[in-house]
Amino acid sequence: MRVDQFDFELPEERIALRPVHPKHDARMLIVSDDPLSDRTVVDLPDLLQPGDALVFNDTRVIPAELTGYRCRADARAKVTFNLHKRETLNSWLAFARPAKKLAVGDRVEFGPDFVAEVSDKGEAGEVLLTFDVAGQDLDVKIAGAGHIPLPPYIGSKRPEDEQDAEDYQTIYAEEDGAVAAPTAGLHFTDELFAALDARGIERHFITLHVGAGTFLPVKADDTDGHKMHSEWGEITPAQADALNAVRARGGRLVSVGTTSLRLLESAADDDGTIRPFAGDTDIFITPGYRFKAVDVLMTNFHLPRSTLFMLVSAFAGFDAMRQAYTHAIKTGYRFYSYGDSSLLFRKPLEARS
Repeated sequence: MRVDQFDFELPEERIALRPVHPKHDARMLIVSDDPLSDRTVVDLPDLLQPGDALVFNDTRVIPAELTGYRCRADARAKVTFNLHKRETLNSWLAFARPAKKLAVGDRVEFGPDFVAEVSDKGEAGEVLLTFDVAGQDLDVKIAGAGHIPLPPYIGSKRPEDEQDAEDYQTIYAEEDGAVAAPTAGLHFTDELFAALDARGIERHFITLHVGAGTFLPVKADDTDGHKMHSEWGEITPAQADALNAVRARGGRLVSVGTTSLRLLESAADDDGTIRPFAGDTDIFITPGYRFKAVDVLMTNFHLPRSTLFMLVSAFAGFDAMRQAYTHAIKTGYRFYSYGDSSLLFRKPLEARS
């Protein structure tokens, strides 16, 4: 499909720079076969059925924005890196700004005893950094030198502060490795979890380490020309068994976020059976995709021309999502990572357009 079909105009004031508090008071737009409905996230238990299961991404955001100095003879140049995917125990792929200042073999100093070498340089500002420490020692160095990598549409308008350390992390984050938050889950609170428990709705946790590639624009004119960055995910055998049991008894799988959905769909057979999974996925979902595992999707409002807006258009229908976004903009919904939510009910493939 043409990428410009997924474009839309978003007023600057619709971009949320902070979440609402309490977070479960965010608005939530319901997109189903019924007319659009305006609710709030705290209503979620009433919108689901006992026996349904929420599937969360339990990745934890690490302070993956590093600022260092390229050292070449007596010349030094300041460069900022956004780590986005760990390659080995001592190397990360990263987006560099400005990348033009870097060449393969350059030494980058992040501190007096924290150094990396540019081992490779790719397209769109991507480099491979090989550090002088590895494993947990490298994790400690990154935690000490790094900053929370706020999305560019927030970071360009205000600096990161202490509140972001809490706001840009889900309350159930467990597995270190993400460089961007699975933002659909930011709305959940202990009070909402208690209400879901009382309603008989299960919670299951899988892991996909979200990469900075999620913010990259689609530069191709056609979706066939876009290449997704891969992200590492895992569904253990026990998790797969539990999710299959939900479906076997007639419950629905409700994906909290597009990251959980992409991992579930990567792990599912054509008949919807979810298999254990551990590895990279670069699944790219556009209209025409046949969903195998996920019945309902809870997600925030996404960037125009983004792979995520393409995904939700595939899930709920292209026309339905155009109407939903038009409604959301008109009625004051807050967009992107710190914004409001939507709850999408999957439309059969033959009914999507």
